[in-house]
Amino acid sequence: MLQTIAVVELVLCWMVWILAFVQARKTAAGQKKVVRAPGSKWGIAVQGIGFFLTYVGVRPVGFHKSAASLIASMILAPLAAALAWAATRHLGKQWRYEAALSEDHDLVQTGPYSLVRHPIYLSMLGMLLAAGTALSWWPMFLAGVIFFLIGSEIRIRAEEHLLSDRFGPAFAAYRAKVPAYIPFLR
Repeated sequence: MLQTIAVVELVLCWMVWILAFVQARKTAAGQKKVVRAPGSKWGIAVQGIGFFLTYVGVRPVGFHKSAASLIASMILAPLAAALAWAATRHLGKQWRYEAALSEDHDLVQTGPYSLVRHPIYLSMLGMLLAAGTALSWWPMFLAGVIFFLIGSEIRIRAEEHLLSDRFGPAFAAYRAKVPAYIPFLR
């Protein structure tokens, strides 16, 4: 029963998480992209492999998740969805699927951006961890996390190169005091 509840909650949290970006896309509509970092698309692909590995149904016979694992998932997923909403709200019209800056781009440092520079990646990691703790066999889950982290690092490097070029010392100061996407980890 707990497994079913955890999976239903996970699906609902994914819907809420996705809606944050549907709303963000409406807010960002019409913004002209001036500078892009095409390399970030490779990061998206690698992150996608991480999600695929986490969700793929490779499990040993008799596989089941512990109650503690399911409860962890049920805590992580709503937190990750809420973080996605907070991050997209603070990013506003500047949200992009790919790494790009608009003409009037601002360096957002408020809300979740005061805790981590890339809260959307943290929310994605939270959703990946929630899925893995609810559904995955540990080797697949571990591989999924590794691919996700590699993809995130690719995307972060691409985005931060753009931000560094645009905001220079202001971004360097922000980067020095705020972790990338994993709190307390520099």
